[in-house]
Amino acid sequence: MPLAIFDLDGTLVDSAPDISAALNRLMAAEGLAPFGLHAITGMIGDGARALLAKAFTARDLPLPEAVIPGFLADLEASSAVLTRPYPGMVAALEALASQGWQLAICTNKPIAATAALLRQLDLARHFSLVLGGDSLAVKKPDPGHVLAVLEGLGVAAEDAVMIGDHQNDIRAARGAGVRSVFAAWGYGEGTGADLTAAEPADIPELIG
Repeated sequence: MPLAIFDLDGTLVDSAPDISAALNRLMAAEGLAPFGLHAITGMIGDGARALLAKAFTARDLPLPEAVIPGFLADLEASSAVLTRPYPGMVAALEALASQGWQLAICTNKPIAATAALLRQLDLARHFSLVLGGDSLAVKKPDPGHVLAVLEGLGVAAEDAVMIGDHQNDIRAARGAGVRSVFAAWGYGEGTGADLTAAEPADIPELIG
């Protein structure tokens, strides 16, 4: 059975508004200036700790490790307030399933926040396996993150495709020997991807 592996933030769901709100709540608590949505969108993709490090660096400060647990708790609790699947994404997932595709998620988002989000948006039922940024000792762009999905589901690399909006997704897929599809509606850029999808509705035909 072929496998479609999806990134989460910026690919399956538009989560930047909730991530932005959580980050700016932390900034306010630390007495720091907030960020605009566009600036925060550009920081997304490397996981929560990296997001915080980028934010504090932008304020000429080192990341205080003590703020991380509170931010993660806030992100988990508020992960689906404004976040929604991209238009056409649920239909694309259903079309892939009807064509015999197995579906998985490989995201750098912490697994607790990922699980909460998928549950609240009723998306978890579509996926056979979900790996977060803290599920393993490595995360994208390390190909080991993608390889763990393949191993977990018993799928060969040549029978899988990785769909994502970030260079981390493309690089991890290439390193794992998996085809990559750039999600052009997301937050990143797709240099080096094997294929490009302009919108979620394109995915079933593009990879089929």
